[in-house]
Amino acid sequence: MSFEAATYQVEQLISKKFLEIGDGYRAKNSELSSTGIPFARAANINDGFKFNDPDFFPEADLAKVGNKISKPGDVVFTSKGTVGRFALVGANTPRFVYSPQLCFWRSLDQKKLLPEYLYYWMNSQEFLNQLGYLKGQTDMADYVSLRDQRKITATIPSTDVQQLVVAVLKPIDDRIALLRKTNTTLEAIAQALFKSWFVDFDPVRAKQQGREPEGMDAEAAALFPDSFEESELGLVPSGWRVAPVGDVVEIVGGGTPNTKETEYWEPAEFAWTTPRDLSGLQSPVLLKTERLLSAKGVLKVSSGLLPIGTLLLSSRAPIGYLAIAQIPLAINQGYIAILPSSQLPPLYMYFWCKQNMEVIKSRANGSTFMEISKKAFRPIPVQVPPVDLLDNFLDVANPIFTRLTENEKQAQTLTTLRDTLLPRLISGQLRLPEAKTLLEETIA
Repeated sequence: MSFEAATYQVEQLISKKFLEIGDGYRAKNSELSSTGIPFARAANINDGFKFNDPDFFPEADLAKVGNKISKPGDVVFTSKGTVGRFALVGANTPRFVYSPQLCFWRSLDQKKLLPEYLYYWMNSQEFLNQLGYLKGQTDMADYVSLRDQRKITATIPSTDVQQLVVAVLKPIDDRIALLRKTNTTLEAIAQALFKSWFVDFDPVRAKQQGREPEGMDAEAAALFPDSFEESELGLVPSGWRVAPVGDVVEIVGGGTPNTKETEYWEPAEFAWTTPRDLSGLQSPVLLKTERLLSAKGVLKVSSGLLPIGTLLLSSRAPIGYLAIAQIPLAINQGYIAILPSSQLPPLYMYFWCKQNMEVIKSRANGSTFMEISKKAFRPIPVQVPPVDLLDNFLDVANPIFTRLTENEKQAQTLTTLRDTLLPRLISGQLRLPEAKTLLEETIA
């Protein structure tokens, strides 16, 4: 069988031994360990692999899992719960064991069925539309079984066209990856500054020891005291006060208009967000939402349309997603939102929430799922630095987040371009020179 432009059922590709698909190993907790190779779950898959503090599977027991160990070229996607996140196992990806939340598609003849092409096709609307239909067939959490996956139809063009698709789209993906790597670095810089000034109090300790604070000019250094005083949070710089967070930030919640009332959703004009919008973010800025409200729908949300710069903290299912809104939007009841008009600005509170997330989660309760209410959030104590010092921090942090936001906007534009080019490349409507021109115009 040679691949010519045609549509195949996945079952056909499997029976002809061009493709293997599989799911994960159902490990008992007692089988996992603190050493070995990562046991990958859905949370580890999000535009690549992120093995931060994973469980491990002992290498001595790998015979148990059979083919459920990653191989270079595997296309991985989340098939339970949060369905539809993808990653391609590369030559340098750490080897891992698949959990039941994941499935893999594995080319058995990589010269004819290119793994990179398979990855791009599985990110296309042709695949996602089928996935969307299949995942909703259960009354429980979204799930796509291996049996259902075998029914999926796939457009597999000739190897030459597959190579063209990869040649055009991989540079776009590389550019997106670079932008997001840069954003990770930018956020880390701002986080390190916040920690140094407002957690470790490095400038205060330096002055207390008779040294000049490092990495700042004399004007900024003068804003820090040279001693500490006791507070309910322990030692804090002299002159700083501690207050309930609800006294120094303006907090609002949201709601969901009746989904059966069409007039609340049509015409779809105004962004309306649920924590799901934050679940797949690559950078901590929200640029678009999955759903939109009508003007009448906005009126049904008590907090109305919130301004650009609002900090969003998911307060349930799960607690702890964070992002700063870059568009006016309304929110559902799954958020605590901190408004830009607050005494402690949202960017300061973003890093404060990250630093104190375990404290926040400890105030949650609930029988069905854990939730932190606005009432439980407001009493949490927070230190309040002087206004001049907050302004100085924002003078440094705001430009960093502005650049981060612009990078994410470009990454999303490139993602849209990639998704637009794919069907045109497969069909032969677009050749390499034209595609390169479109790419150059997009990133110019």
